Amino acid sequence: MKLRFATILVLTLLLSACNFTLAEDVTPPPGYIPPTPMPTLALVPPETPNVANGAAIYAEKCAPCHGDTGLGDGPQGIQLGVTVPAFGLPEIARPASPAQWYTVVTRGKIERFMPPFASLTDQQRWDVVAYIQTLHTSKEQIQKGKELFEANCAGCSTDYFKNLTNMSEISEVELARIVRLGNDEVKAFGENLSDDEMWAVAAYLRTLSFDTTPLAQATAVPVTQTPAVADAVTPSAEGTPLEGTAQAEVPVEATQVVQEGYGPVSGLIENKTGEDLPEDLVVTLRAYEHDFQNPNAGPVELFSLEGTAASDGTYTFDNVEIPENRIFIAEVTYDGIGVNTEPAFVQAGQTSVDMPPLVLYKVTKDTSVLAVDELDIFFDATNDATYQILALYNFRNASESIVAVTMGTQQEIPFLKFPTGAQGLGYEAVQDSAPFLSIDEGFAMRPNDMPYGILAFSSVPREKEISLSQPVVLPVAVVRIFVPDGMEVEGDLVTPDSPQTIQGAVYQSYLATNLKAGDTLNFKVSGTPKAAAPADASAAPSTNNTLLIAAGGLGIALILAGGWMFLRDRSRTEEEEETEGEEDEEEEFESSEEVMDAIIALDDLHRAKKISDEAYQKRRAELKEILKEMM
Repeated sequence: MKLRFATILVLTLLLSACNFTLAEDVTPPPGYIPPTPMPTLALVPPETPNVANGAAIYAEKCAPCHGDTGLGDGPQGIQLGVTVPAFGLPEIARPASPAQWYTVVTRGKIERFMPPFASLTDQQRWDVVAYIQTLHTSKEQIQKGKELFEANCAGCSTDYFKNLTNMSEISEVELARIVRLGNDEVKAFGENLSDDEMWAVAAYLRTLSFDTTPLAQATAVPVTQTPAVADAVTPSAEGTPLEGTAQAEVPVEATQVVQEGYGPVSGLIENKTGEDLPEDLVVTLRAYEHDFQNPNAGPVELFSLEGTAASDGTYTFDNVEIPENRIFIAEVTYDGIGVNTEPAFVQAGQTSVDMPPLVLYKVTKDTSVLAVDELDIFFDATNDATYQILALYNFRNASESIVAVTMGTQQEIPFLKFPTGAQGLGYEAVQDSAPFLSIDEGFAMRPNDMPYGILAFSSVPREKEISLSQPVVLPVAVVRIFVPDGMEVEGDLVTPDSPQTIQGAVYQSYLATNLKAGDTLNFKVSGTPKAAAPADASAAPSTNNTLLIAAGGLGIALILAGGWMFLRDRSRTEEEEETEGEEDEEEEFESSEEVMDAIIALDDLHRAKKISDEAYQKRRAELKEILKEMM
C-alpha cells in the first residue's frame, strides 16, 4: 500500500494534456465549498512570452497527448477516448487568441481529461501558449511574412503588434483581417497579397509579441568529465557576512579571469527555520541542457557542482559556463529533506545568473497543521463481489513548516484513514497536486497555497446494506459521497444533494460539512445499482454543475477515468492469474471502448509493477485479439 508518486495512467494523461476551458457561469449547489479558488486570470502576460521556455513546458506536459508537432497524435492522447485538438493545424490555431489558450491552460476542461494547471506560474502558462502558437507555422513562412511586411508596409510602425495587451486579445484570423483591411491604428497594406502571403504576414506579426530569440546549439558536456568551473562556493558580494563571521574559502580557480561565455551563478537561501543556518551547508548546483527544437526530448544533466553557503544564506559559483538556454537548479538538504529552487533559464547575452530563492522551513511531524478542504468518496459497483471505494482528499499546508509524514511498517498515511470495516488497498498522489517531497519511509509537504491531492483506495464486501464509519483525523470542510443510481446513503450528518451525470451515467450525491478533528462520519449505503445508462435529461444536472464537481477536487470524472479502471482491471487481472486457462472472457466487454479501457488500465498496472511481465503480455495479447474481433 505504498504511496507512489507516479499516478495511474489516465491521471498522467490528464497532466500531459494542454487544452480546453472550463465554463464560467456555474451556479454552485447548496453548501458547496471549493478547496481552492479558481485562478484569477491575468489576460495579459506579465512579461514577453518566451518560446524556448514554452517548448520545455510543452515537452513535459503537452506532447504526450498532443504530439511533438501539435497534431493531436501523441501516444497517450490516442488512448484517451476523446479527440485531442490539433493546434498544429492552421484551421485549429488561427481562430484562437493567446488569451483563449491561456484560459484553457489555466482552467482546463475536466470532462475531456484536462485539469487546471495551477502548478504553472502565469508567465509559464503564457510561455507555453506562445510555443503552441508557433506549431502551425514554419521558420520559412515567418521569414517570408517578414519580407512581405517590409516590402508592402515600409516604414510602418510595429508598436501595435508588440503591445502585449493588443496581441493577447486577437487571433491570427483577426491579424489577417488587419493586414487586408487595417484598423484604427494600422493602415491596410495587404490588398494585393495572396491568401498564402496574407497568412505568412499574420504569422510574422504574431511573433513580434513573443520572445523568439534563436535557440543556441549548446555543446554537450559529458557528465563523466570535470567541467572547467569552480568547484566551491563564495559568498555573494551583495550579502557580505558580518565581521568575525566565518566565510567560505575562495579557491584559486575562482580568482582567475573569467573566460568569455562564463560567469557567476548566485543565489540566496531564505531561512525561515527560526534557527541559524548550519555551518558548511552544502549547496549543489545542477546544470541541464534541453533540445528545444525536439519537444519530445527531456532535459539532460550535464554536470553538478558542490560548495557551501555563507552564514547569511548567500552563495556564488564562479566561472560557470552559461550558454544561452542552459538550465540551472540549486538544491540543499536540510533536516533530512531535499529542497530545490525553481529552474533558472539562461537568456541570450546573459553574463551571470541569479537563481530563484531557495526557501528553508523548519520541519515538523505534526500533521494537525494540515486542513482538508474537501473529501470526495466514490463507490464503484462494477465488481460483483465487492464495492470499491475511492476517496479523493484535497488538503493544504498553510503552516510555516514542512510537514514530514512517516508511513511506518503498515504503509499507511496516519491522517488519511480508510473507512472502518473497509480493506485498505493503497494510495495514489494526484498529478496536479502541489509537489510532494520524498523522504525515507514516507513523504513531506512544504507550505503551499496550492492544494495537495491524494487518492485512497479501499473495498468492502458487496451486501444489500453496508454500514461504514469514516474517521476524521483532520478537520474537513466538506465531504461528498457519490453512489451509483439506485443506491442511497443515510446518516445523521449526511444530506442529499442533486444527482450528478458523469460520462453518461447518473450518480446520487450526498453532503456532510464542517467535520471536526476526531469526528466520525457514520453512514449506511443501501440499494441496488441500476444498469449504466444515460440519465434522463429532466433529472440530470447541467453540464456546468457536473464540471463544478470536477473543479472542486480535480473531479469525479478524474476518478471515473482513472481509479475505476484501475480497480476494475486489477481485480480482473488477479482473477485471471488464479484461473488461468479458463473460459474465454470476450463476453465481459460490450464495446471496443471497454476493451481499450482495459488495455489502458493493464498498461498502468504493468508500469506500477503490480503484475508480472508474463501475465501482462498474456493478458494484453488476449485483449488485442478481442479488440480485433470487434473492429
